Amino acid sequence: HVQLVESGGGTVQAGGSLRLSCVASGSTSSRRFMGWFRQGPGKEREGVASIFTEGNTEYYAASVRGRFTASQDNAKNTLYLQMNNLKPEDTAMYYCASTGRRTLAWLDPSYYDYWGQGTQVTVS
Repeated sequence: HVQLVESGGGTVQAGGSLRLSCVASGSTSSRRFMGWFRQGPGKEREGVASIFTEGNTEYYAASVRGRFTASQDNAKNTLYLQMNNLKPEDTAMYYCASTGRRTLAWLDPSYYDYWGQGTQVTVS
């Protein structure tokens, strides 16, 4: 099992920045891929960024590419999402997720097995 705890959400003005953190514990084999997802009001959950933790390879949704950066600190078992130039359409609950699968669609939520409780990001 894996436990994921997100933090760092808040309310910012358009153009501002936030950094989300996700502290992971439990099986490292179930954290081969770790991702950030979001769900806005009345919308489906969508993938934002994903990182292959064993190779430090990242993949981003087109809507955030160039503005958001995912990174990991293995010593702290922490995944980060640096969000710059935030827009009102980025407003959503943001979730951290992980999976031990060896192949997947990077930003498809259905491939991820473990989820955090979420942290709210509001851009005004």
